[in-house]
Amino acid sequence: MMTSLSAAGLAAAACLVLLTAGCGAGSGSAETGTSRSSAASVAAAPAAPASARATTAPGGQARSVQLVVEASGDFLIHSPIYERALVLGGGRHYNFAPFFVQIKPYIRSADLALCHVETPMTPAAPSGYPVFNTPPALATAIRQTGWRACSTASNHTLDQGQRGVDETIAALDHAGILHTGSYSSAAAQRKPLIITVKGVRVAFLAYTEFTNGIPLPHPWSVNLASAARILSDAHRARLDGAQVVIVNLHWGDEYIAQPSSFQLALASVLTRSPDITAIIGQHVHVVQPIRFINGKPVIFGEGNLISDQTSPPATQDGMIVLLTITVDSHGARVTVIHYVPIWVRHPNFVVLPAGIAWRTDHADAAALRASYDRTVAAAGRSPRIQPIPDHL
Repeated sequence: MMTSLSAAGLAAAACLVLLTAGCGAGSGSAETGTSRSSAASVAAAPAAPASARATTAPGGQARSVQLVVEASGDFLIHSPIYERALVLGGGRHYNFAPFFVQIKPYIRSADLALCHVETPMTPAAPSGYPVFNTPPALATAIRQTGWRACSTASNHTLDQGQRGVDETIAALDHAGILHTGSYSSAAAQRKPLIITVKGVRVAFLAYTEFTNGIPLPHPWSVNLASAARILSDAHRARLDGAQVVIVNLHWGDEYIAQPSSFQLALASVLTRSPDITAIIGQHVHVVQPIRFINGKPVIFGEGNLISDQTSPPATQDGMIVLLTITVDSHGARVTVIHYVPIWVRHPNFVVLPAGIAWRTDHADAAALRASYDRTVAAAGRSPRIQPIPDHL
């Protein structure tokens, strides 16, 4: 029998961890940061669901494969975050991994976990807004948490010029993280990133709508978002053997929960292409809707994964999206989308699963519940789009 990632199963997994607490019946840029004080214990993260498995037809031949692909929001590393990471490293090195301990089960449960690195990483002195430079130790934490590949195309990609692009790539390579969206050569840009997962070839493509007015050092330094370019790259990936094509877009109007006209127009064109399986997006620092357009999923904006932003309150929100993709003789399609609302606690920057952590993190319970409600209201729900847990 074919297994699938069901909303009921995910809710049950969350409830299992919370039995002692009780489980309810319902299963241009302005990326400034501000901190507020809060004291609370870290909420326990639930065990994430098992990935879907391949099914077989009589005679042992593979009939279909189901993949769970994870995608999450911006790594936006303001100075208070890397200063806290230095404290966690004993003042001798930067340790970003503790920020992600509570969401690690969700990341590691996916068959393929994708992330979005917004800021360049170089060994030079770190800096925050408006011209970012992040300690390369972030790449180590990305690997330790379980992400396998990251998009690097954003409006801050060129903050440190081509040197920043090259050293970001070097940091990710050193940590064993695959990457796409910015490049050290024209040859690298021409070669789509294709990852084999459970025997399925998955292409991951990444683009940015803008670069904050910074000219590209080279035409190949970072991918700029245009329909013609994306469609061409997606078709090339298919010719190279990709069975699934996921497009990551850094786009939209900051702090606006509704998609911009650019987002809507581009999504309409891209989802008509038979070469593209799903679209995921970041940049606006608040959660935007999840929609099916022309039968294809578009996650317009996943909010922040981590940042020092607190105003508006929705900048502390984000979501971890889990796409269940079925691949068979008819092609590849996203059958269901689950998402985990998350909230960045300040001033220690621990990322918490909002729908679970409020039960044990009593000091921040009201803020966590409010965050969950904001994210669900923005992202939406339907039979094919479900939050985890499905209710508070």
